[in-house]
Amino acid sequence: MRNPAVPEIRALCFDVFGTVVDWHGSVQAEVQRLGLPVDGSAFALAWRAGYAPAMQEVRSGALPWTDLDGLHRRILDRLLAERGIALDEAAAADLNRVWHRLQPWPDSVAGLALLKRRFTITTLSNGHVALLVNMAKNAGLPWDTVLSAELFGHYKPDPQVYLGAARLLGLAPQQVMMVACHPSDLRAAAACGLRTAYVARPLERGPGGGQEGYTPGEFDIEVPDFLALADRLAPPEKSAP
Repeated sequence: MRNPAVPEIRALCFDVFGTVVDWHGSVQAEVQRLGLPVDGSAFALAWRAGYAPAMQEVRSGALPWTDLDGLHRRILDRLLAERGIALDEAAAADLNRVWHRLQPWPDSVAGLALLKRRFTITTLSNGHVALLVNMAKNAGLPWDTVLSAELFGHYKPDPQVYLGAARLLGLAPQQVMMVACHPSDLRAAAACGLRTAYVARPLERGPGGGQEGYTPGEFDIEVPDFLALADRLAPPEKSAP
């Protein structure tokens, strides 16, 4: 840990997929509920695996700006075709919107509520605004505002997203802390001058799914969950003796 005291921080920006919500477990449960003839865990992992390459197509100009619903649908259609699964349009569209209905980790809502007492808390996700708003309503996530890569016309880890978030919040980058379970996201934020908090999510990719590697002490704060983050950043005030 480089600096345990971070009094200048005014806002916390949260990665969402994996950090706040359990995309793997939620997608797996939906696939199983629908009775698709696939392994739900493997399907969830394959769907997520198409995420970074799809964003790179946008970044490279191979695709025009496309929101996450559009990118997820392109990946879904390919996965279904590869597995010989035929869904009508209504069923495919509803399955694609499972990403709007992802369930939070057990500590997410309570931890965010504690952090909200002291800081402005916001998403900073590659999900688009409509998706993030729907997810927040469904999961009870108490954001002060919703910031999305969509607002900047760039996907993380492009610097325009991190610097744009600080600008919209009216803050200097060092007054903003990026919170994520993905070291690559935090490294990109740190390169833009943001502070960083790593939250471990060992089940993000399901049991045994593994996590991105990092060096202990690499980030400003490293905690196991949002309740621990709140304890570090927004501890309860002690009453006078």
